[in-house]
Amino acid sequence: MARRRAGAGLALAAIALSAAGCGSGGSTTTVTVIRTHTVTTTVTMTTTSAAMSACTGDQLSGTFKEAAGGGGAGQIEYILTLTNTSSAKCTINGLPTAVLLDASGAPLPTNVTGTAISPLVALATGASTHATARFSPDVPGTGDSQSGTCQPKAHTLRVTPNGGGTVDAPIKPPTSVCERGTLNFSVFDG
Repeated sequence: MARRRAGAGLALAAIALSAAGCGSGGSTTTVTVIRTHTVTTTVTMTTTSAAMSACTGDQLSGTFKEAAGGGGAGQIEYILTLTNTSSAKCTINGLPTAVLLDASGAPLPTNVTGTAISPLVALATGASTHATARFSPDVPGTGDSQSGTCQPKAHTLRVTPNGGGTVDAPIKPPTSVCERGTLNFSVFDG
Protein backbone atom coordinates (compact mmCIF):
# COMPACT_ATOMS: atom_id res chain seq x y z
CA MET A 1 0.00 0.00 0.00
CA ALA A 2 2.89 2.28 0.58
CA ARG A 3 3.82 1.88 -3.04
CA ARG A 4 0.43 2.86 -4.16
CA ARG A 5 0.57 6.01 -2.11
CA ALA A 6 3.96 6.94 -3.48
CA GLY A 7 2.79 6.35 -7.07
CA ALA A 8 -0.39 8.29 -6.48
CA GLY A 9 1.63 11.13 -4.98
CA LEU A 10 3.91 11.26 -8.02
CA ALA A 11 0.93 11.26 -10.33
CA LEU A 12 -0.62 14.15 -8.42
CA ALA A 13 2.68 16.02 -8.51
CA ALA A 14 2.94 15.49 -12.29
CA ILE A 15 -0.59 16.75 -12.76
CA ALA A 16 0.10 19.78 -10.57
CA LEU A 17 3.30 20.60 -12.46
CA SER A 18 1.58 20.15 -15.78
CA ALA A 19 -1.28 22.40 -14.71
CA ALA A 20 1.22 24.99 -13.54
CA GLY A 21 2.91 24.97 -16.93
CA CYS A 22 6.02 23.26 -15.70
CA GLY A 23 5.34 19.96 -17.30
CA SER A 24 6.98 18.34 -20.23
CA GLY A 25 5.31 20.68 -22.71
CA GLY A 26 7.53 23.66 -21.65
CA SER A 27 6.31 27.07 -20.63
CA THR A 28 4.80 30.00 -22.48
CA THR A 29 5.59 33.54 -21.43
CA THR A 30 3.61 36.47 -22.75
CA VAL A 31 5.49 39.76 -22.86
CA THR A 32 3.62 43.02 -23.64
CA VAL A 33 5.79 45.83 -25.03
CA ILE A 34 4.34 49.35 -25.12
CA ARG A 35 6.07 51.79 -27.43
CA THR A 36 5.23 55.51 -27.52
CA HIS A 37 5.98 57.51 -30.66
CA THR A 38 6.04 61.30 -30.62
CA VAL A 39 5.22 62.95 -33.94
CA THR A 40 6.07 66.62 -34.43
CA THR A 41 4.30 68.47 -37.23
CA THR A 42 5.41 71.90 -38.33
CA VAL A 43 2.78 74.06 -40.00
CA THR A 44 3.88 77.16 -41.87
CA MET A 45 1.17 79.70 -42.60
CA THR A 46 1.46 82.67 -44.87
CA THR A 47 -0.94 85.47 -44.16
CA THR A 48 -1.86 88.19 -46.57
CA SER A 49 -3.01 91.52 -45.32
CA ALA A 50 -6.64 91.96 -46.24
CA ALA A 51 -6.20 95.70 -46.32
CA MET A 52 -4.19 96.73 -49.38
CA SER A 53 -3.40 100.39 -49.67
CA ALA A 54 -5.23 102.61 -52.08
CA CYS A 55 -3.41 103.26 -55.35
CA THR A 56 -1.44 106.50 -55.59
CA GLY A 57 -0.70 108.47 -58.73
CA ASP A 58 2.93 107.35 -58.85
CA GLN A 59 1.83 103.68 -58.93
CA LEU A 60 -0.30 104.14 -62.06
CA SER A 61 -0.12 104.97 -65.74
CA GLY A 62 -3.18 106.01 -67.71
CA THR A 63 -4.82 106.60 -71.07
CA PHE A 64 -8.15 108.18 -72.04
CA LYS A 65 -9.08 106.88 -75.51
CA GLU A 66 -12.15 107.14 -77.71
CA ALA A 67 -14.18 103.92 -77.71
CA ALA A 68 -14.86 102.53 -81.17
CA GLY A 69 -18.56 102.77 -82.04
CA GLY A 70 -19.50 104.28 -78.68
CA GLY A 71 -21.20 107.41 -79.95
CA GLY A 72 -24.76 108.41 -80.63
CA ALA A 73 -27.32 111.13 -79.94
CA GLY A 74 -24.65 113.83 -79.71
CA GLN A 75 -22.57 111.79 -77.24
CA ILE A 76 -19.32 109.88 -77.56
CA GLU A 77 -17.54 107.45 -75.23
CA TYR A 78 -13.97 107.50 -74.04
CA ILE A 79 -12.40 104.80 -71.89
CA LEU A 80 -10.11 105.68 -69.01
CA THR A 81 -7.60 102.90 -68.40
CA LEU A 82 -5.43 102.93 -65.27
CA THR A 83 -2.62 100.34 -64.99
CA ASN A 84 -0.65 99.45 -61.86
CA THR A 85 3.00 99.94 -62.86
CA SER A 86 4.38 99.48 -59.33
CA SER A 87 5.62 96.29 -57.65
CA ALA A 88 2.88 96.38 -54.98
CA LYS A 89 -0.83 95.56 -55.18
CA CYS A 90 -3.17 98.47 -54.59
CA THR A 91 -6.88 99.25 -54.75
CA ILE A 92 -9.07 101.74 -56.54
CA ASN A 93 -12.82 102.38 -56.47
CA GLY A 94 -15.56 104.90 -57.04
CA LEU A 95 -15.74 107.52 -59.73
CA PRO A 96 -12.56 109.03 -61.10
CA THR A 97 -11.63 112.36 -59.59
CA ALA A 98 -10.31 114.20 -62.62
CA VAL A 99 -9.50 117.51 -64.28
CA LEU A 100 -9.30 118.15 -68.02
CA LEU A 101 -6.13 119.97 -69.17
CA ASP A 102 -5.48 121.87 -72.40
CA ALA A 103 -2.40 121.45 -74.64
CA SER A 104 -0.27 123.65 -72.33
CA GLY A 105 -1.42 121.84 -69.15
CA ALA A 106 -3.82 124.57 -67.99
CA PRO A 107 -7.02 123.31 -66.31
CA LEU A 108 -10.28 123.39 -68.24
CA PRO A 109 -13.81 123.35 -66.81
CA THR A 110 -14.46 119.79 -65.60
CA ASN A 111 -17.53 118.24 -64.03
CA VAL A 112 -17.38 114.48 -63.29
CA THR A 113 -20.78 112.85 -62.73
CA GLY A 114 -22.03 109.30 -62.28
CA THR A 115 -23.02 106.80 -59.62
CA ALA A 116 -20.28 106.65 -57.00
CA ILE A 117 -21.20 103.26 -55.46
CA SER A 118 -18.71 100.68 -56.68
CA PRO A 119 -16.78 97.61 -55.65
CA LEU A 120 -13.21 97.86 -54.46
CA VAL A 121 -10.95 96.87 -57.35
CA ALA A 122 -7.62 95.24 -56.43
CA LEU A 123 -4.86 95.86 -58.97
CA ALA A 124 -1.94 93.45 -59.03
CA THR A 125 1.28 94.55 -60.70
CA GLY A 126 0.57 95.06 -64.41
CA ALA A 127 -3.23 94.82 -63.98
CA SER A 128 -5.60 97.48 -65.35
CA THR A 129 -9.04 98.84 -64.55
CA HIS A 130 -11.38 100.81 -66.80
CA ALA A 131 -14.07 103.44 -66.45
CA THR A 132 -16.14 104.69 -69.38
CA ALA A 133 -17.08 108.35 -69.83
CA ARG A 134 -19.94 109.60 -72.02
CA PHE A 135 -20.01 113.25 -73.03
CA SER A 136 -20.85 115.64 -75.83
CA PRO A 137 -17.93 116.97 -77.88
CA ASP A 138 -19.99 119.39 -79.96
CA VAL A 139 -23.42 120.19 -78.46
CA PRO A 140 -23.00 123.35 -76.37
CA GLY A 141 -24.71 123.62 -73.00
CA THR A 142 -25.13 126.39 -70.42
CA GLY A 143 -21.85 128.25 -69.94
CA ASP A 144 -20.36 126.97 -73.22
CA SER A 145 -19.45 129.00 -76.29
CA GLN A 146 -22.45 128.95 -78.59
CA SER A 147 -20.32 129.45 -81.73
CA GLY A 148 -17.35 127.32 -82.75
CA THR A 149 -16.19 124.69 -80.29
CA CYS A 150 -18.05 124.63 -77.00
CA GLN A 151 -14.82 124.38 -74.95
CA PRO A 152 -11.12 124.33 -75.86
CA LYS A 153 -9.78 120.88 -76.77
CA ALA A 154 -8.67 118.80 -73.81
CA HIS A 155 -5.36 116.94 -74.30
CA THR A 156 -4.92 115.33 -70.88
CA LEU A 157 -7.17 113.94 -68.16
CA ARG A 158 -5.40 114.39 -64.81
CA VAL A 159 -6.73 111.74 -62.42
CA THR A 160 -6.38 111.77 -58.63
CA PRO A 161 -6.66 108.17 -57.37
CA ASN A 162 -8.01 107.28 -53.89
CA GLY A 163 -4.50 107.08 -52.42
CA GLY A 164 -3.55 110.62 -53.51
CA GLY A 165 -1.14 112.06 -56.03
CA THR A 166 -2.04 112.36 -59.70
CA VAL A 167 -1.59 110.46 -62.93
CA ASP A 168 -1.90 112.10 -66.35
CA ALA A 169 -3.86 110.15 -68.96
CA PRO A 170 -3.27 111.47 -72.49
CA ILE A 171 -6.56 112.00 -74.37
CA LYS A 172 -6.55 110.24 -77.74
CA PRO A 173 -7.69 112.02 -79.82
CA PRO A 174 -7.81 115.38 -78.03
CA THR A 175 -11.40 116.61 -77.82
CA SER A 176 -13.75 119.31 -76.64
CA VAL A 177 -15.98 118.40 -73.68
CA CYS A 178 -19.18 120.42 -73.74
CA GLU A 179 -21.52 121.38 -70.91
CA ARG A 180 -18.57 122.91 -69.06
CA GLY A 181 -16.54 119.70 -69.20
CA THR A 182 -19.27 117.29 -68.06
CA LEU A 183 -18.03 113.70 -68.11
CA ASN A 184 -20.63 111.09 -67.09
CA PHE A 185 -18.44 108.22 -65.81
CA SER A 186 -19.16 104.62 -65.00
CA VAL A 187 -17.35 103.23 -61.95
CA PHE A 188 -14.07 101.33 -62.30
CA ASP A 189 -14.49 97.71 -63.33
CA GLY A 190 -12.82 94.69 -61.77
